Amino acid sequence: MNKFTINSCAEVLEESFYNNFSADSQLSFFFKKNKNIGKSERSLIADAYYNVIRNKRYLEVLGSTSNPFKLILIYLIKLQGRSIRDLLPLISEEDGLWLSKIKANKLTNIDLSVKLSLPDWFWQKLSTQYNKKIALQIANSLLLPAELCIRVNTLKGKTRLVIITELKESFPDIKDQILETKISPIGVILPRGSFIQKHPLFLEGNIEVQDEGSQLLSFLANAKRGQMVADFCAGAGGKTLAMASMMKNTGRIYSFDISDKRLSNLKIRLKRSGASNISIQRISSENDNKIKRLKEKFERVLVDAPCTGFGTLRRNPDLKWRHSENSLMELIDKQKKILQSAARLCKKKGLLIYATCSLLEEENEKQVENFLSKNSDFKLLSKSAILKKYDISIDDKSYLKLNPFENDTDGFFGAVMERFK
Repeated sequence: MNKFTINSCAEVLEESFYNNFSADSQLSFFFKKNKNIGKSERSLIADAYYNVIRNKRYLEVLGSTSNPFKLILIYLIKLQGRSIRDLLPLISEEDGLWLSKIKANKLTNIDLSVKLSLPDWFWQKLSTQYNKKIALQIANSLLLPAELCIRVNTLKGKTRLVIITELKESFPDIKDQILETKISPIGVILPRGSFIQKHPLFLEGNIEVQDEGSQLLSFLANAKRGQMVADFCAGAGGKTLAMASMMKNTGRIYSFDISDKRLSNLKIRLKRSGASNISIQRISSENDNKIKRLKEKFERVLVDAPCTGFGTLRRNPDLKWRHSENSLMELIDKQKKILQSAARLCKKKGLLIYATCSLLEEENEKQVENFLSKNSDFKLLSKSAILKKYDISIDDKSYLKLNPFENDTDGFFGAVMERFK
């Protein structure tokens, strides 16, 4: 990094720490304001920006500072291994002396939560929920950036093999790093930072950006041709589009969400995808009259509930600094209400799929257990029996539970419940 990229990164970090916007939105806004910054410089700024946010707590303790410029310098010498000599032309003499002391500081008596750059309360829950060794491995995996994962849109007719062949032809420098996903039969992995937004395959709707774990949730819904399907918290519609592809454009998918912005993004993706069986539905809340009128009309109801998103910290590291135990409790209450309301849409013998991108039991298993204890007309089904229909094998547990360390996907949870009476 040169002086310009360090100062630019410090500027966007300061804005990010001050504002309550998501990290990716803040960075995107910064680049729109500074259109003169070149592609290679943008890459350097973005890389340092996300890595400082990932390791923010550790860097702050190392330097006893929250100054963005100084955090970047600490990151460069302690985590990137840059020499102070290389940085001297870019910094003041005073900063050079200060950095020398930081480099010599080994910080041997440091709490694990600090070393892992996690809030104490989250590390406590993670290390209680898993054995400490697994918890440590998961936490370390959350500090690593994720590769780019895309889904092949089978509606367009091209197979995964054809897509991979075309991508390798377009990106010969990284062709050996363009791979099939290990679990999903329709996923492709590319190196982080691969720019596909202007590639013909993307513009023509043959591929969509979607993590492998999210793809698996779409398979878990097991939507069939001709069925009525509800995507209750559709967001920007990744799983809606995946299910439309699985249903071969038959039946009907109702995509519900409270956010106009998210649904607008879905409309853009929908136009590209070639899907024609999707009805976009803006609702005011989980108790909107539209929900009441559609009681027991659906064979499949997918609830990808709002959550902490801690399973996606590789991509969204700022989430760990934007949530607290209080916000977790608020989300848990919201999830209960949303799941209960969505269940009304499910007809007899229909499936209710509850999902989050969280790693926490309170948002996952405990929510399902709480729901089943209050709704005797639903029963839990084994996810393995469903996924095996698609030649997907993970484990024989009832729940779908994914994390970056064990599965090399974002952290996802999924449970399938059947309305049997």
